[in-house]
Amino acid sequence: MSPATTKLTTLPNGFRIVTEDMPGLQSASAGIWVTAGGRHERAEQNGIAHFLEHMAFKGTARRTSLQIAEEIEDVGGYINAYTSREMTAYYARVLKGDVALAVDVIGDIVLNPAFHEADIETERHVILQEIGQALDTPDDIIFDWLQEASYPGQSFGRTILGPAERVQAFGRADLQGFVGEHYGPGQMILAAAGRVDHDAIVAQAQALFGHLAAHPQRAFQEASFAGSERREVKELEQVHFAMAFDAPGYRHPDVFTAQVYATAMGGGMSSRLFQKIREERGLCYSIFAQSGAYEDAGQITLYAGTSAEEIADLTLLTVDELKRAADDMTEAEVNRARAQIKAGMLMGLESPSARAERIARLLAIHGRVPPVEESVARIDAVTVAGIRRYAGELTGKGAALALYGPVEAAPTLEAIRERLAA
Repeated sequence: MSPATTKLTTLPNGFRIVTEDMPGLQSASAGIWVTAGGRHERAEQNGIAHFLEHMAFKGTARRTSLQIAEEIEDVGGYINAYTSREMTAYYARVLKGDVALAVDVIGDIVLNPAFHEADIETERHVILQEIGQALDTPDDIIFDWLQEASYPGQSFGRTILGPAERVQAFGRADLQGFVGEHYGPGQMILAAAGRVDHDAIVAQAQALFGHLAAHPQRAFQEASFAGSERREVKELEQVHFAMAFDAPGYRHPDVFTAQVYATAMGGGMSSRLFQKIREERGLCYSIFAQSGAYEDAGQITLYAGTSAEEIADLTLLTVDELKRAADDMTEAEVNRARAQIKAGMLMGLESPSARAERIARLLAIHGRVPPVEESVARIDAVTVAGIRRYAGELTGKGAALALYGPVEAAPTLEAIRERLAA
């Protein structure tokens, strides 16, 4: 397969089109990534970005909800959307001859949502069901609580779904208001990857989006890791344990160091936490660590589920392993973690959907699309000394804790901090 070619065009109003042509493929993925997510909401808007994403498929001035689905599925395609803390994405996967159709449909649902009152009520009910489902899924809701405990009282700490009472109150004017505030051309990126023609997509984007008036993106509240504890006692079979540490944002020099560290600690079956806590001690079925990075913040997150009788041992052993990494992280562990990250990234790039998301996100982050080789080089540049230094600094930073289930025997956040500092 020939290498992909990345091209970028910016329209006069700030709307950006970025593509990667992947010769040899028969399909493509195309979508609109909007730099507006949960953290861009004001407190009274919490959940509106996600509500808006749901409404995108309920019909436009030109198409009913059924027509949106049929036009994509009639050609064997797939259409979906998601909302994250920093972005909302609307995308489709189609065969190479249907890219123009996909762009037209996606453009229509972003630019011309109908917001019919009946559809708003229907989707409100769906979202309330989604909130209820999340509350009934401990290993989902625990991460919402951990985020809130990490960034209390901040937009970055609020749930993406929003609280039920907010969702109950949203109306057509709220949806239109959020679009007016955040869906300007400078906040949108049209990304496409696979078998695509950049010039044809640019011409279509000019016709669809070129008329939009530019306006600046509204400022959002900066994230500041504060760290607190949330315990929810419930009669469950297991205690769900999640802990977070302050970590670098995606423009920080240590962002790849944090990723390698988290992978070495809990990124797979060979990781320290899995081997020590599950394989050697049998204290849990699953345990993992991961690193997440955002514009001005990041987190190292750990999760495990265990019994009420084992939660104290699991917690303290996890803390001890985090501390020990500052002294004895090995070359073999770092090499393995680097290989896992690189393989995951490179394997993902064989999918046009993953490619489209990558180029959209990188363009939003850096204003350009760094070549894959640049990312690989930065991963390879992470050293054992760098990991040990980072591990030592991490345990001295703030921590957050979320617990759900029979949590009475779990150590407090204060006890964890004291053990980390000892």
